[in-house]
Amino acid sequence: MKIALIGATGFVGSAVLEELLRRQHQVTALARNPGKIAASEGLTVVQADAQDAAQVAQAVAGQDAVVNAYNPGWTVPDIHDQFLIGTRAIYAGVKQGGVKRLLVVGGAGSLYVAPGVQLVDTPGFPAEYKAGALAAREALNLVRNESTLDWTFLSPPILLAPGERTGQYRLGTDAPLMNGEAPGGISVADLAVAIADELENPRHVQQRFTVAS
Repeated sequence: MKIALIGATGFVGSAVLEELLRRQHQVTALARNPGKIAASEGLTVVQADAQDAAQVAQAVAGQDAVVNAYNPGWTVPDIHDQFLIGTRAIYAGVKQGGVKRLLVVGGAGSLYVAPGVQLVDTPGFPAEYKAGALAAREALNLVRNESTLDWTFLSPPILLAPGERTGQYRLGTDAPLMNGEAPGGISVADLAVAIADELENPRHVQQRFTVAS
């Protein structure tokens, strides 16, 4: 497939890039600073600002799918606003570019831990991640209104960390996957496997899903 990747230099995006190239897809990575991405067979790097819908549209035109792993950075003071500026621009740009298939990598904060209660609204949710998690929840709400896109929203499990690629994972929908009483987790490499699998064999079109080992 021809796949555009937004956020290829990030924690998740870099793992997704590696997995897609491993499977010999043709990847176009959008980057503000293309020099941060090492050259590789099957990879084209395009200078583009994810917060500019016109630049996104031009970069993704002709692709089979777009993976949105955008995150302005957890240390950005106004991460909430910057996240949503980018999200809106990406959604608009993908549509303007004529691509229907969009997979958005969101956060675990919008998963439901009880009826009507999302993880981000619980008292113990880490304060340093709350603004970004609230923005990621809004990104889910926004994409759910996109009737013309074949979108999928993937919420990682509560625990996401570096680790080995096993190629194995469990699927869930709107609630966090657990390991008994403990929250479930996954390596970022296996999260990338789940993303690539969903692109190759769509099972969650216009749905949100989650995964865990």
